[in-house]
Amino acid sequence: MSEKKQDALLNVRDLRVYFPIRKGLMKRVVGHVHAVENVSFSVRAREVFALVGESGCGKSTTGSAILRLIEPTGGQVFFKGDDLGKLTDEEMRLKRRDMQFIFQNPYSSLNPRMNVWKLLSEPLKVHFNLTPQELRERVEDMLRLIGMTPDQLERYPHQFSGGQKQRISIARALITHPSFVVADEPVSALDVSIQAQILNLMMELQQEMELSMIFISHDLNVVRHISNSVGVMYLGSIMETGDTEEVYRHPAHPYTQALLSAVPSHDPLHKSRHIVLEGDVPNPASPPSGCPFHTRCGRCTKECTETRPQLTEIAPRHFAACHHLK
Repeated sequence: MSEKKQDALLNVRDLRVYFPIRKGLMKRVVGHVHAVENVSFSVRAREVFALVGESGCGKSTTGSAILRLIEPTGGQVFFKGDDLGKLTDEEMRLKRRDMQFIFQNPYSSLNPRMNVWKLLSEPLKVHFNLTPQELRERVEDMLRLIGMTPDQLERYPHQFSGGQKQRISIARALITHPSFVVADEPVSALDVSIQAQILNLMMELQQEMELSMIFISHDLNVVRHISNSVGVMYLGSIMETGDTEEVYRHPAHPYTQALLSAVPSHDPLHKSRHIVLEGDVPNPASPPSGCPFHTRCGRCTKECTETRPQLTEIAPRHFAACHHLK
């Protein structure tokens, strides 16, 4: 896939993540779970790239592997031209001030023994040499930016609502002023009434701080609202990728078409045929040969069972991996 752009901040090439399966008293490796398989895409400066797909398709693992929170099995990740896989631990530590992670569940990602001041000041102490006055100003400025006040600095996570906890998680990720963020289902653990507030906050901060972002979600309506481009994952692989509106209006891969057919429409006069996928998602420890989707695809032919399709450009910046594109 020739998707590399001159203005790309992040380039992911053939990323693979396999988890060993161990059995017996000696815990010998008897196989591997293919969590991420040959994933490639790029993220441009100030772009929001969304990864979507069913639960267990490898979205979160991809995001973690990009930042080396999980060590990839293979492939390359280039950030601002640097191959992250070749960086030493110290070099990677310094790089982390510029690339951060927003976790899915604020209830478990915030240390309950640390108050807001410690949660927000700790990253600054690690990455910068600031005076106490500068430290206080940076923390208070970030707190105001997320819609909270400095008088809440001495409170602990259990004293906040779910939405406030996620605001603090976002502030902790952005306190070092990174240029790139991975947001892993940042609103899925929140009440529906709070989700829109957090999404709007993230969009405002993304534009104000000129962030590039990978936004991981299974909610296709949210993805269309927040992202510039999208990658559709199935069984650890990218099935389709492109500009969000292009993919939503002209889905090329049968899996993308099935996902979008299940999205409720806000127009009561609009009627669309819901495409029902037969069967279950294959076991990633024993993935099917050929196309990963062929066991559930209505277009499946012998070629699909034998040869893995490559991402093919079907329109400018619009790619799909299918032998029978329409």
